[in-house]
Amino acid sequence: MANTREKREVAERIFIGKYGVLSENSKGRLMDEPECDVRTCYQRDVDRITHSKAFRRLKHKTQVFLQPEGDHYRTRLTHTLEVTRLARTVARALELNEDLTEAIALGHDLGHTPFGHAGERALAKIYPGGFKHYEQSLRVVDILEREGRGLNLCYETRMGILNHTHGSPDDTREATCVRFADRIAYINHDLDDAIRAGILTNERIPAIVRQRCGNRNSERINSFLTDLIENSADGEIKFSAPMQEAFDTFHSFMYSDVYTNPVAKGEESKVEGILGGIYDYYMKHPWELPNEMLEIVGREGLDRAVCDYVSGMTDGYAMEKYGEIFIPAAWTVK
Repeated sequence: MANTREKREVAERIFIGKYGVLSENSKGRLMDEPECDVRTCYQRDVDRITHSKAFRRLKHKTQVFLQPEGDHYRTRLTHTLEVTRLARTVARALELNEDLTEAIALGHDLGHTPFGHAGERALAKIYPGGFKHYEQSLRVVDILEREGRGLNLCYETRMGILNHTHGSPDDTREATCVRFADRIAYINHDLDDAIRAGILTNERIPAIVRQRCGNRNSERINSFLTDLIENSADGEIKFSAPMQEAFDTFHSFMYSDVYTNPVAKGEESKVEGILGGIYDYYMKHPWELPNEMLEIVGREGLDRAVCDYVSGMTDGYAMEKYGEIFIPAAWTVK
């Protein structure tokens, strides 16, 4: 008799359309391993990512605002979860593989630095090879997790993670779903956070966005998703021309009024000093790196190991390490 996984694979042939990826047609993993009797290969990828240490660290990594005062601002983890839900909604409507979509979405930001994009820009300047979070995300799942063994994910999941920012000509439609969902999520929730922080008001949102997408966060997201689903056909995922115009205007507005806003980003100038100081310290004191990083030193060099270590830190851990290294400890005279 067929096991649970095999029954699911048969069912996928019915509810996944011609443009979706069937689990049974995956190009496989970096290292072959026996199939699970219960879960499809992409379901296993979802589980491996959600149980990883890198995924858990996302809850303590900045999304946009550094150390905001309040409990309701997004973190890199809540961003990831929002992207995942939006992407699955689109994937289901377009008859794509929801499990593959979910795996890509959950893993897409695993390589993000502490302090959000400010941290990414800082490491890009410091690390000789340059730094891109999407490349680091792939490195996390391929090499760094599980004490250097990696998660051994499926090819389609790995390539979706790697190409989630700019896309690739041979993207799966599931990967394209995640790319759209990522952009829809971050401009909307970053706007929501900016309004909560008092940096913006609803009245400053461009008229074209308010008229075509709505005045509330939920209305805007629903407008984007509905338009995307209704205008995607024949394997092409896209907005209508009017909605694409509204999205582009929205995106530009967020960069001019939030992502480069001196009030919102006033503390970011300190990030390069913090990460640069930590990076330089470990370059001069490599023996203080964790054992798994020392193994990377032997294989790929000191710069690579220090970059991996620093990029994997949470905001709080980076601040703690900086304090240990550069701030004198309190002492008493006995």
